[in-house]
Amino acid sequence: MSTLVNAASRDALAASELQLLQATDGAGPAEITGLADELFGVAALLRGESVLRRALADAATPAESRQSLVRELLGDRIGARCLPVVLEAAGVRWSHPSDLVHGLERLARIALLVQAERAGRLDAVEDELFRLGRIIGGQPELERLLSDPTADAAGKGAVIGQLVGGKVEDVTERLVRQLVERSPGRHLSEALEELAELSAKRRERSVAHVRSAVALNEQQQERLANTLQRIYARPIAVHLEVDPDIGGGLVIRVGEEVIDGSTSGRLQALRRDLSD
Repeated sequence: MSTLVNAASRDALAASELQLLQATDGAGPAEITGLADELFGVAALLRGESVLRRALADAATPAESRQSLVRELLGDRIGARCLPVVLEAAGVRWSHPSDLVHGLERLARIALLVQAERAGRLDAVEDELFRLGRIIGGQPELERLLSDPTADAAGKGAVIGQLVGGKVEDVTERLVRQLVERSPGRHLSEALEELAELSAKRRERSVAHVRSAVALNEQQQERLANTLQRIYARPIAVHLEVDPDIGGGLVIRVGEEVIDGSTSGRLQALRRDLSD
């Protein structure tokens, strides 16, 4: 997965996402899954066809011409829900041709998250993505295998099957498989964490990454979430990681802000004070 940092590409993605939400209106789970698969397919086509990719992202070409090219090449190859989304993506301005590809992949993932949201399973998907990111990030050999673009695709698929097959939500498994297949070369744990944060944003919440020396029970996590919500004046999703190395207390990161209440953090602060 890739983050779109340029303002023009962010605006293009926002406009395309509005079209995506319209395309999912009234759609059943199978239709949304099909829409996501087609968006992934278009992104894969553009990734492999540099001339077409540049043509559809060329801001010097009128939007109508770029959209006509989409209709000519893809009009009979993608469904009625997917076509308007791709037309919108081709008609807006992206900062770089690669951003169009990343944008289509992101839209496909958003479509799957919408499916989970409408089924009332977005919380579960978000939690599973976060936990999988931590599990994979904690096993360097596994992460290298799943992130290696030269590794055997069937072999990686088998590993994913052993890791998540039948153990997580269908949407979670599909998202993980697509990340492995479509984003080789990138650390899978980072991509999963971004997806978990994207899931949280779908519910207009911020994500608090919490490291605790000991596990917190459900009531403690709820109290922590309520406290953070009062501090930040908005809903907060708590992602908890148990880390005995911090010595005690909590380390909380919300965006760029870090609240360090850990024993090790206080010791480090004391050492800094003594050295001044």
